Order: sequence, then structure tokens, then C-alpha cells
Amino acid sequence: MKTIYDVDKNFRPKSSLDKEGLTLHSILQEPFSIHGIFVENGKFRRLPEAVAKETSEGVHSLHAHTAGGRVRFRTDSPYVSIMVKMEALGKMPHFAYTGSIGFDLYYKAEEGQRYAGSFIPPFDITENYESIIELGSSKLREFTIHFPLYSEVCELFVGLDKDAVIEAPSPYTISRPVVYYGSSITQGGCASRPGSCYQNIISRRLDCDHINLGFSGSAKAEEAMIRHIEELDMSLFVYDYDHNAPTVEHLNNTHEKMFRAIRQKHPDLPIIMLSRPRIRLTEEETQRLNIIERTYQNALATGDKNVYFISGKELMRYCGDEGTVDTCHPTDLGFASMAKVLGDLMETISFQ
Repeated sequence: MKTIYDVDKNFRPKSSLDKEGLTLHSILQEPFSIHGIFVENGKFRRLPEAVAKETSEGVHSLHAHTAGGRVRFRTDSPYVSIMVKMEALGKMPHFAYTGSIGFDLYYKAEEGQRYAGSFIPPFDITENYESIIELGSSKLREFTIHFPLYSEVCELFVGLDKDAVIEAPSPYTISRPVVYYGSSITQGGCASRPGSCYQNIISRRLDCDHINLGFSGSAKAEEAMIRHIEELDMSLFVYDYDHNAPTVEHLNNTHEKMFRAIRQKHPDLPIIMLSRPRIRLTEEETQRLNIIERTYQNALATGDKNVYFISGKELMRYCGDEGTVDTCHPTDLGFASMAKVLGDLMETISFQ
């Protein structure tokens, strides 16, 4: 794809980092590969704006948060830097800026994906920043940059050494994305950095592409959202909007309805249902759990052999009560537990 930076070099931005030979590249250019997000009307989004507007005010306000966004590439540059233009920054007292606003970097090694560092935003950030990660050598490696979980990104430039090789990454082993739909937990709150939310952990473990449709406080299985998900070309669907269903009655009226709509459109698609990740449940939370389990049992009763269920208690098996920051939103420990339990199940499912 040609950009203004290719047509007119005078528009190419200059880095303020003190690094001789650093050259900035728009990720919209080849050979960079973008996943989980796309550009529409001047910013990255997870969902077309028209669909977001039709769904709800809450979804519209969150659909351009870049949770699940990734850019992948290969280079032998001895460092990787970023210059990012942002807006609608997610600043919260219980959520690290490195997770809600920052980016992080991974590279592929023989033993799997390795964390290279975080592009840490300044404490007083208002919209834009630059950051650099030194790698220590000029070895050719395949990189993934994870986008912020709770902020909007308008432009991202990757800074590499002017003499560095830049190549396309290898394709994901599972190239048709896994689609996750749910609440603020699905969106990634409150991971300390983007790579620590459970979908990104699973993506690295299974080498699978994915789309994060988590909408903080705003996932309610609306008709517009169901129609959008129905049309996605996905390899597996995971849904959990228990927290965001405003009442038990709402969950009861929509949970099986959503399952049946997706199943009718995708008769062979693996579908995994989750309940809220929580160890001890109130009476209302138990009612909600029973509704989700009933959807699952009803599907099994019809002969559906490609439907699965994991309870929230099971999701928190490896962290117990220590897995959240506020009895609701997972810490990195909580997300690691969720990723382990869900990833173990996904490894047993054929969803190429």
C-alpha cells in the first residue's frame, strides 16, 4: 500500500530520539503485517465505526481502542523504536499506563515468543510519544508489537537502523482469527502491558491470529453486534459477556439466542462459552452461571459436538483470590491463569 510518506518524502516524520541512523517506517507500508485492527477514517479500529454506532454509545466510544492489535515484521536492526500518535488515552488509577496506553515487543526464538521490552509512555502523556528498545545485536528476528488495550491510535511508525533488513513475517499457523467477544476483562483490563492479556498470551502460544471484541461495560449481545460477528471469517469463537448483561433476565434472553445465531451461520465452528472469572459467587452470579451452563447443555442435547464451556472458577484455577486488582479485573497472574486453562482446551480443538 502506497502512503503519503512514499509519494512525498518531505512528509516522512523525523524522530527526536538521540539515535544516529534511525529511520522511521509507517506500519501501513509493506512488509509490515497488521492484525486485529484496521484503519478507517484516520485511526485504527477493531470494528467498523458504522457497526459500532448502530450497536450502542458505549461500543462506539470503545471500538477504536486497539486491544488485540498487532504489527508483525522481521528485521536485523539492533533496536526497535516507535513514534505513535494517539488520542482518547486510558488513564485509570488501577491500571498501569504500560497496559492501557503502552506498547510491548516480542520476538520469535527457538523456545517460543520472548518478551523484549515495553515502549513505556511518559507519566504526563497527552497524545504522542516515542520510545526505543535496545536488542543488543543485529540478529535477524521476527517481531510482534502489541498495541495498547484502552487507548486510540491514529498513527504508528517503527524506527529501525537505516541499514537494517525489513522483511514480511511468517504467516500465523492458524491464520483465520479466533474471535473473542465480551467485557472489560476481554478487552484486557487490567493487564500491566498488552502482551499480558490472555488472548495475546494464547496467540503467542498457539501461533494464531485473533480479533478482540471486548467492550468495557458495553457487551450486551446487541443485534447489530451479533450480525457483525456472524459475518466474520473466524476459526473459533469465544464469548463471555456475563459481567455486562445488565440483569439476569437480560442474560437469559440473549445468551442462548446469540449462540444459536452464530451456530446457524457457522454450523462447524468451535464455540467456547465462559462465565465470569471469579472464585466465590453470589446468588445472582450463580444464577448467571446456570444460564450459561444451560446454553451449553442445550447445545449438547441437540447433538452439537463442537461446543465447549469453562466456568469462571476454573479459569482462575492457577491464581485463586490473588488474580485480580479489584475482585473483578485480572492482574497478569489472573490473565496467565485464564490463558493456561483456555489455551489447554484450545490445543485439543481442531480449528485450523
